[in-house]
Amino acid sequence: MKEAAAGLGHLLVFAFLFCVGAFMVAPVITDVTMAALCPGQDQCSLAIYLTGLQQAITGLGALVVTPVVGNLSDRYGRKALLALPATLSIVPLAILALNQTRPYFYAYYVAKTLTAMVSEGAMMCLSLAYVADKVPEAQRPAAFGVFSGVCTAGFVAGTIAARFLSVSSTFQVATLSAVAAVVYMRAFVQETDRGASLMRDEEASLLLFAPSSSAEELSPMLPPLRKAPSLSEMVALLTSR
Repeated sequence: MKEAAAGLGHLLVFAFLFCVGAFMVAPVITDVTMAALCPGQDQCSLAIYLTGLQQAITGLGALVVTPVVGNLSDRYGRKALLALPATLSIVPLAILALNQTRPYFYAYYVAKTLTAMVSEGAMMCLSLAYVADKVPEAQRPAAFGVFSGVCTAGFVAGTIAARFLSVSSTFQVATLSAVAAVVYMRAFVQETDRGASLMRDEEASLLLFAPSSSAEELSPMLPPLRKAPSLSEMVALLTSR
């Protein structure tokens, strides 16, 4: 249990750094968008249109990509797949850290739209799967609550930090935070065994309290890997009431 707590501690530090970098730019991105697309104007219909289009594409993309990433993490490991959204999130931040002119903004817009399909949904999905692999079932609600609290703390810290930084400095600091999250995760976060050790502990306790049962009946089996949900299944999920 001590090893699990240490592993979760490293995951929480990674999640905090990731959220600081991701949410630090939220208070200033509106000003950057207006300055790049409609300089000197108080209203900008193009900015509204592009923002709405980006959110729609990102949401639909995450609907398709997140289940695929989750299935791949069952095969290749949580840490290996966590590196993907964490690394991709650096790209759009680094673009605006260089410059906030219109060409750079359009490059940021394309990069953010593509990378957010993976990073926004998969980060939370994989992190919660990591917690579930490390923590026994009875303690998972508390562990999920702690993880959500750390992510919220990252949101608050990033928002407060943006208040004291210039626009260009905000993107530079956010980029450094995102890079630090990736480096820390690669260095300290340990790969999980996909809950195999927890299942062995449960099997041992069952054998201890039910010695008459056969080992074959008590031996838990890992569920087979499911295929990624089809398009018709996702449409049915969205249209069901």
